[in-house]
Parts: sequence; C-alpha cells; structure tokens
Amino acid sequence: MKYLILFFSIAVLFSCNSSDKSQESIQTLSLPVLTIKEDPVTLYTEFPARIEGKVNVNIRPQVEGYIQKIFIEEGAYVKAGQSLFKIDDRQYIEQVNTAKANLNAALAALKNAQLEVDKYTLLSGNNVTSDFQLKVAQAQYETAQANVEQQRAALETANINLGFTLIKSPVDGFIGRIPKRIGNLVSASDMQALTTLSDISEVYAYFSMSEKDFLRFNARYEGKDLSEKLSKVEDVSLKLADDSEYPYPGKIQMINGEFDTNTGAVSVRAMFQNPNRLLRTGNTGRIILPYIENNALRIPVLSTLDIQDKIFVIRLNQENKAERLAVTIDGKQGDYYIVRAGLKAGDRIVTKDLETIKEGTFIQPE
Repeated sequence: MKYLILFFSIAVLFSCNSSDKSQESIQTLSLPVLTIKEDPVTLYTEFPARIEGKVNVNIRPQVEGYIQKIFIEEGAYVKAGQSLFKIDDRQYIEQVNTAKANLNAALAALKNAQLEVDKYTLLSGNNVTSDFQLKVAQAQYETAQANVEQQRAALETANINLGFTLIKSPVDGFIGRIPKRIGNLVSASDMQALTTLSDISEVYAYFSMSEKDFLRFNARYEGKDLSEKLSKVEDVSLKLADDSEYPYPGKIQMINGEFDTNTGAVSVRAMFQNPNRLLRTGNTGRIILPYIENNALRIPVLSTLDIQDKIFVIRLNQENKAERLAVTIDGKQGDYYIVRAGLKAGDRIVTKDLETIKEGTFIQPE
C-alpha cells in the first residue's frame, strides 16, 4: 500500500510538469523583432492637377464685319504678330477716306479763320473796325482749330478700326478650335471667341490642397511669410495621365489667398518649363509634392495588420509579451509605412506571423 501511494504521487507530479511544459511551449514563440529608430526620409503627397498654358487668350474681333480670310488651321503653332483672320475691310477703308476728307475741310476752314483774324487785327489796329469783330474772328478761329483736332481724332479712329480688320496673334502659341468660318458675320459683342491661343512655353499646374494639408505644409517650412516659405519648398514633379513622369521639375509659385467655402480647399499653382510643348492646356495629371522628414519612424508594411481600415502592429512590452497596438500612418515609402502616431523610437515590433500571435504571448526575439 505504501508503494502504491508513492507510485501515484510520482505519476501526478510527472503529469503536472508535462502540462506546464506543454503550455509554456504554446505561449512562447521565437520570432524576428524590429527595433524602431528614427531615420531621415522623403515623403511624397499626390494631388490631382489640371494644366493651363502660361497665357490663354481668347481671340475676339474688335470691329463688325464678315470673315474674309482665315490664315491658320486648328492646332497650328503661330508666332506673335502672325495674321490669323481677315475681316472684310471695304467699309472701313471708306471711313478712313471720309475722315481724311473731313480733316482736309477742317484744315481749310481753319486757314480761312486765320485770314479773318489777320484782317480784323489790321483793321482794328487802324481803328477802322471795332474790337468786337476781332474777338468774333478769334472765336471762330478757335472753333475751327478744335474742329481740326476732332477730325484728326476721327481719322485716327478710322485707321485703328481699319487695322482691326486684320487680326494678328498677340503671343506665340497654339491655336484652339475655330468655330467660325469664312462668310460668318462677327462683332465685338459676340459671346463666342474666334478661337483661343495658348502660350505653352511654360505651363501652370493648378491643384487643390485641403485645409489640413495646407496647415501641415505651412508648418514644415520656416519664414516670416508665405512667400518666403514657398522659396524653400522642394521642386515638385508631375505624373501624367499615363502614369509616366514629366521630365522637367516644377516650382510652386502661388497659393491662393482664401479657401473655397464650397470645397474647403485652397488653390495652388506650380510652374513647369515646357520646351518640347508636350503639355497643352486641358491636360491632367498629379502633382507629386516631396517633403523631407528628418526624424521619421519607418515600419515594414508586412509587419502590420489591416483590420477594419485600421493599421495594427504587435509590440513587445518590457517583459517581451505581445500587445496589439493601433498606429497612425503618414504615408508610404516603397515597402515601408511612415508612422505618425502610436509608436516611438526604441519600441520593438514583431515582423512575422502576426496573425498567429495572441495578446500576452511571450515572444523570444530571434
């Protein structure tokens, strides 16, 4: 009986030890662990953008008349001063001729008034006539003189209108759509322009920045005002509609002075050189805005769990036990997330088999 009790005691003790060792093996895992540290990284933010030429001009007639000639084709590249449209100028030539005739008549009248003044000046000096007649002659001379100036102005206006019948390009650029054709009647009051002209030697990329993005952008750079801060902003790049990168860098030039009350965003303009004229007014793309973060925390994307639109990591506490922790992500750089909140330098996270780890599991760092 004594030996039987001893046998059962040893059996129970062995069973307990085996159970403890089995439980310990279940709760202890040996996994790779990453210690978080601060590194300088370049972050990128993308904004949808629309492209406009440096100069976009609506070509409109300044005088009324029928289109007589069209010298250009849609999409053509033209130089400043090149002829674009010709409006029938016959009535304007007649107006110039009439204005010239009126000026000649006014000059003749002025000459006659001068003769009258000379005559009455001589007679008045010899006391043959009164001073009143001299004053009348002088007033008539001044009226004739004013009429000459008026007719000169009318001739100048007629010449200007005649010049307006030949419409020339004000700048270098590309011609847009031409909705009117030869024979159409046009005037300065037309709602529709004859065409549009875009100078695209340089182009502007316009994009919108939310209030949150603007405040963060504004806080990144030192300067007494926004203009000084913009001078310190890194060059931006442009990703085109086919996801290719435009080969020339751009510079942010302007941020609008007020937010749009409907969208809650502020308009921003970046300028790009366009020597090959690849970009046209109406193109779209995405502005890539870089920012250098000197003390960024990076974690591998594979070391995170995405649960219900939230990002989690498995962090080890001082006892090497697992804790599931939500983190806030500030962006992505290749295969890494940039952490804005939730972790600090020196924290340790597990980088493998995250789905199998339970809260409180003891982790043996590899």
